[in-house]
Amino acid sequence: MERTNNQIDRRTALKAYSLTFMGLSLPGLALANNDLIWSNRPSNDEDIPEHFPNIDPEIIAEVVGKSHFDLDRVKEIVEKRPELSRSVWEWRFGDFESAIGAASHVGRRDIAMYLISKGARPTIFTFAMLGAFHVIKSVVKSTPGIQRSTGPHGISLLDHAYAGERMKDKMTEKEINDLRLTIEYLESLGDAGGEQYLDVNSQEQKKYLGNYKYGEGEQDGFTIDINMRKLLSLGPIGGFGGALYKIGDNKFTYNGAPSVIITFQMQNETIKSLTVSEPGLTIVADKVS
Repeated sequence: MERTNNQIDRRTALKAYSLTFMGLSLPGLALANNDLIWSNRPSNDEDIPEHFPNIDPEIIAEVVGKSHFDLDRVKEIVEKRPELSRSVWEWRFGDFESAIGAASHVGRRDIAMYLISKGARPTIFTFAMLGAFHVIKSVVKSTPGIQRSTGPHGISLLDHAYAGERMKDKMTEKEINDLRLTIEYLESLGDAGGEQYLDVNSQEQKKYLGNYKYGEGEQDGFTIDINMRKLLSLGPIGGFGGALYKIGDNKFTYNGAPSVIITFQMQNETIKSLTVSEPGLTIVADKVS
C-alpha cells in the first residue's frame, strides 16, 4: 500500500527531506511527482528508533563497556553489526574510549583480536599490549615523543604493554618474547610511563570520599570513591567514575583530561565542597555525606 505526502506525518516528511538533502534515503521511501511514497511503513512513529539513523548510544556504551571483560557478549552484539567493532564512547569530561581501546588497556588480547577481525582500528596502545615490538619501535622512531601520549583514562603506553602480560599463559613463546622486548624498549625510553602525579596514600584518600551535590535533582552531584586501580575516582552520584590524579594541594585532574581540574575546599581540616572547572564552566558541589 502506498501513501502520498498529504497522509504522511510531519516528522517523517522532515526526516525524508533532510536525509535526501544529504544524499541519503530511508528504506522504502521515494519521491514521485513531488509526492512522498512510503511502502512497508512501520505501523506508527514509535516503531522508528529514537536515535535513527544513528545507532542507539546505549548499544555503543555496552560494546565499549563489555570490551573490558566479556568476549561472548561482544561477539553477540558485533556479529550482527560488525561496524560496532569501531565503537567509541565518551565516559565523561572528554575521556574517549574505543572498544579496542578498552580491551587494550586491560590486556584482553582475545577481545582485541576479535574486534580487529571485525574491522576495529588498532592503535599504538593496542600494539603495545599485543607486544608488536617492531611496530612500536618504528612508530616511536618516526614520531619522536609519541611514547608520552596516553590512552583512555590517561593510561600510559608502558602500562598498556604491562597489561599484555595478563594472558601470558595463552600466548606463544614468540608472542611472550616480543612482549618482553616491547616492555624493555619502552622502559628504556624513560618517558613512556605517562605523567608523574603526586602520591595520595590510603589515609589521605579517606578525607575526600563521599557524595557531593550541586543541584536539586537526584543526579545533580558526584561520588568520590576508590576505583579498581586503587585511585580516587569521580563519578555520578552512586556510580563508578574516572580516576583523579593529584597535581597540587587538594587539586586534581580528571582521568587524563588536562583541561578538567577538580579542587577540594577545606574548613577546620574537613572537606566541605569540591569545584569542577572545565573550559567555560565551573560547578561547586557541597559535600553531603
